Amino acid sequence: MTTKLFFQALAKFLLGVILVGAIVFLSAGTFAYPNGWLFMGVLFVPMFLAGIVMMVKNPQLLASRLDAKEKQKAQGIVIKLSGLMFIAGFVLAGLDFRFQWLPLPKLVPYISAIVFLLSYIMWAEVLRENTYLSRTIKVEEGQTVVDTGLYGIVRHPMYTATVFLFLAMPLVLGSLIAFFVFLLYPILIVVRIFYEEKLLETELKGYPEYKKKVKYRLIPFIW
Repeated sequence: MTTKLFFQALAKFLLGVILVGAIVFLSAGTFAYPNGWLFMGVLFVPMFLAGIVMMVKNPQLLASRLDAKEKQKAQGIVIKLSGLMFIAGFVLAGLDFRFQWLPLPKLVPYISAIVFLLSYIMWAEVLRENTYLSRTIKVEEGQTVVDTGLYGIVRHPMYTATVFLFLAMPLVLGSLIAFFVFLLYPILIVVRIFYEEKLLETELKGYPEYKKKVKYRLIPFIW
């Protein structure tokens, strides 16, 4: 553990809390937005705990997760579009609450929160299985193919987890309108996987054989 990494992680975490909270509650026009607080809780409490675990057990993994600078132009575009999707979705969710455009049944946000937390557990398990995971597409020195656990079911279980995570977000906020915006995310993930697999086939030893062994990329028996 290094002091620099600790403060870097803490700064990014606090910045995320402030930015997301500002977007959601300013759009809603009030702090009396129960689903907004529910969302902030299920998003940032597990994130904080996961950060502590990585800081103690695997600081190198935490450092790689904090590095979000994509070197590939196409992947940089995907990241930027994802950022725009988040901003648009959170703004619309707040406005949806303020003006009550398409209110959802009160039970939906709580069911969605459970889906979100289960997806977060899956995300954490993927990190445990593959310590080479970073936020950018690259092959680390000494990296090997992981083909057990969730990686024995689909080739990109991290993305499977994030698809469920991100599609649950607008529903936790109680917004069907924002959900339609977040449907862009699976499309972006398909594009990202296409470019990532091209890189892995050429730079990660054993990956072509792994593709033959595990046929599905994201969802078993579908794709």
